[in-house]
Amino acid sequence: MKYTLKILFLAFTIALHSCRGTKSTSKEIVNNVNFEVNLLDRYNDTYKVTVTPPTLTEANSIYQFASTAPGTYQVMDIGRYVKAFKALDKNGKELETTQISTNQFQLTNPENISKIEYEISETWDTPVTENKIYLMCGTSIEKDHALINGQAVFGYFKEKQGNPITIKLDFPETWIVGTPLKKNSDSLYYAEDYDKIVDSPILLGNLTKASMNVQGTDVDIYTYSKTGLVTSSEVLESMKNMLLSASGFLHGLPVKHYTFLFHFEDSTNGAWEHSYSSEYIYKEDKWENLEQQVVEVAAHEFFHVVTPLNIHSEIVDQFNFITPVPSRHLWLYEGTTEWASHMMLFRSGLKSTDDYFKTLSRKIMINSKYFDSKVSLEDLSLTSYTKEGNKQYGNIYMRGALVAGLLDIKLLDLSNGKRGYIDVINDLAKEYGPNTPFDDATFFKTFVKKTYPEIEAFIDNYIVHANALPIKEYYNKIGVDYNPVTNTFSLNASPSAEQLKLRTKWMAPITL
Repeated sequence: MKYTLKILFLAFTIALHSCRGTKSTSKEIVNNVNFEVNLLDRYNDTYKVTVTPPTLTEANSIYQFASTAPGTYQVMDIGRYVKAFKALDKNGKELETTQISTNQFQLTNPENISKIEYEISETWDTPVTENKIYLMCGTSIEKDHALINGQAVFGYFKEKQGNPITIKLDFPETWIVGTPLKKNSDSLYYAEDYDKIVDSPILLGNLTKASMNVQGTDVDIYTYSKTGLVTSSEVLESMKNMLLSASGFLHGLPVKHYTFLFHFEDSTNGAWEHSYSSEYIYKEDKWENLEQQVVEVAAHEFFHVVTPLNIHSEIVDQFNFITPVPSRHLWLYEGTTEWASHMMLFRSGLKSTDDYFKTLSRKIMINSKYFDSKVSLEDLSLTSYTKEGNKQYGNIYMRGALVAGLLDIKLLDLSNGKRGYIDVINDLAKEYGPNTPFDDATFFKTFVKKTYPEIEAFIDNYIVHANALPIKEYYNKIGVDYNPVTNTFSLNASPSAEQLKLRTKWMAPITL
């Protein structure tokens, strides 16, 4: 999930909806918060937004913009980008509003508000002095396309975060729209609540589209390429085997529809995962020059359909857009996902044994060279929104992935080769799922109960605390030799019967 850092460090490592519209009931219409975004008028790099609210009372007297968003682990303060905010009554008379904080507008007599109008600047080209928003988490509006991330365009009324939302987009008729959102019976994009809008990016403009079905899951790819160098068809062709690998690794994908949004223009900044989609910002180049890096990153983002979509705590499930609240389980959301993305490529034959070992070596090197060895994965998680913690965040893709790999070996060892980490993850995904969060404070204990008592010490040593990782000791269990002097891995040509047994499970191939 983190993005300028993610792409930098991932470079080192290489580098439910059905397709039918949602029907609006009379109750939904009454409760809906309705947005209209004018993308025909793109003057001054701003989105022109009109909000038609449901019935409001004094309890709804604040209009809230997001301070952050799930999966970004950064302060955003979207209110910084708002211009010309005004509330109007049914006669078009402007009502008093006051910006009482960076992200909050106080509404006077909210029960009289007929609509709210505001302009909000795109984040890409708007200079700010601090907390610059990562490109893939922000917004861009240009003559031939626009990118909308929900938290950077839309707000919500106090105590109305859970209300249904519709969105009408006004845009040039030649444009194509890519988004995981579906349309309702009124041909408006529909979301169950504000969280869903933030979880559903929109890329529209001069795009190409390609689709495939992956063992029952519909996958759509939308691509904006500044000069047409990259098309969705060639991206899909390169990603087919990765998608099939993910399905095999997970014994079937846990979503029925998934959308990839690719943006190729002037800079590379990384990717941002969502429950049913992900978006990617890369500098435009010939596809053959981008293919390896993009596919590996896409493998990581796609695996997030498991964590945190199906396995997450209440902090993710009931996200606080007003005040950033960290979860202690980034080791699960990001470290595990990073490990799994490379492991599934390795086990499907899309990544050679030698390349997989090189990936491990690079992660060890980056972990030791660029990060504070005293900062544990739990500390990293709990300080991720602070400036100091932010400096250590990239280590979640290094130490986090290495710890996940060690946990896999530990579980194989304890189960006598019968059950690895991905088996545990699949079981947890079935138990929890998108609508059943775990308790953030007690999940370590839950994880131990679902596995083995010995895992408690593992978690304490390598996640809660930052003890030196037992790389050589653990990889020896599967007949893999690690030389800490040269930082290299190799298969032991004469493993013991026990080592071979564990290695066979560790390397179990995925059939595409």
